[in-house]
Amino acid sequence: MEVNQAKQEHLLALKVMRLTKPTLFTNMPVTCEDRDLPGDLFGRLMKEDPSTIKGAEALMLGEMLTLPQNFGNIFLGETFSSYISVHNDSTQEVKDILVKADLQTSSQRLNLSASNNAVTELKPESCIDDVIHHEVKEIGTHILVCAVSYTTQAGEKLYFRKFFKFQVLKPLDVKTKFYNAETDEVFLEAQIQNITTSPMFMEKVSLEPSMMYNVTELNTVETGDEGTSTFGKMSYLQPMDTRQYLYCLKPKSEFAEKAGVIKGVTVIGKLDIVWKTNLGEKGRLQTSQLQRMAPGYGDVRLSLEMIPDTVNLEEPFDITCKITNCSERTMDLVLEMCNTRSIHWCGVSGRQLGKVSPSASHSLPLKLLSSVQGLQSISGLRLTDTFLKRTYEYDDIAQVCVVCPYMSRQS
Repeated sequence: MEVNQAKQEHLLALKVMRLTKPTLFTNMPVTCEDRDLPGDLFGRLMKEDPSTIKGAEALMLGEMLTLPQNFGNIFLGETFSSYISVHNDSTQEVKDILVKADLQTSSQRLNLSASNNAVTELKPESCIDDVIHHEVKEIGTHILVCAVSYTTQAGEKLYFRKFFKFQVLKPLDVKTKFYNAETDEVFLEAQIQNITTSPMFMEKVSLEPSMMYNVTELNTVETGDEGTSTFGKMSYLQPMDTRQYLYCLKPKSEFAEKAGVIKGVTVIGKLDIVWKTNLGEKGRLQTSQLQRMAPGYGDVRLSLEMIPDTVNLEEPFDITCKITNCSERTMDLVLEMCNTRSIHWCGVSGRQLGKVSPSASHSLPLKLLSSVQGLQSISGLRLTDTFLKRTYEYDDIAQVCVVCPYMSRQS
């Protein structure tokens, strides 16, 4: 913390101290083996040391508390607390004392004073105390500006200021990845890394979805009636460690029915992270609105609603497809089914599906068979819009496992 002292001699003295919680005492244990020259001397000294933990004297962490010896680090999301004291060092009484505390950041100036009313009088050896609190929401340079104005017995009005500069650091590194499912579901992976020098207790990491989505957390394992966290009972994040959180977002029914709503850049929501450090000091961060680029479906989207996991070789099986008009115009669609080397479609190719309005869907049951064993890709569907004479081809719609029932019975 940097302090600029006032050049003029004043009757009042201003003291500013940061309020932080104490820390656990750390000692540097010195040990040796019994066969070495000191023998058990170091061991006896550690056992007699009142700051060590009984039975665990060789641990660096002691059982005593120590008061902060320096200003320390301030991290984004924590609460900055400071004690301000104005003391009358003179032998005369002063009047109309006004103490103001402002916090200057790179983007704004905040008034942190608990009261803006002046104190009528301050006798010699008396003081005015104030405690300010501020939740830090910006990184970078912060300047605490403390200003004191007062009036002497002679009626002279005096004024002085002091500046206290400190840096606010970033405690967490948050990275996000989006995965788009075959349906309208979106999976969000949030990677959170502790970039401070002390461990953190992760109290809460949740996703607040936007108005278009419902969210399901995938960070617990269901065991009986209760869910167990995938990170275990002790949710600590050590310095420089990274943890992955997973969430599944599904469009709400009123938006899922409108295919055009989910196209383009979509606002997903924001992460809310709450943690504790040292002796319960709390911090909280909220990310800005997360956005992902939704996959481009083109004018017509074809998705799979039903398919069996395993089918028999050369035996017909049923699938159900869903055709959605993602454009802003009505389409008149014709379905063509083209056989591939392994997939053979059953039914009439070139049949009319009729008109499909914008954002409307059409369910399409189909029958096909496979002539090749193994994992086969379903391909060969083609849609044609007769209004614009535009064709849309769909390959690798899904995959199905084809088995030979005769070989299965023999084995």
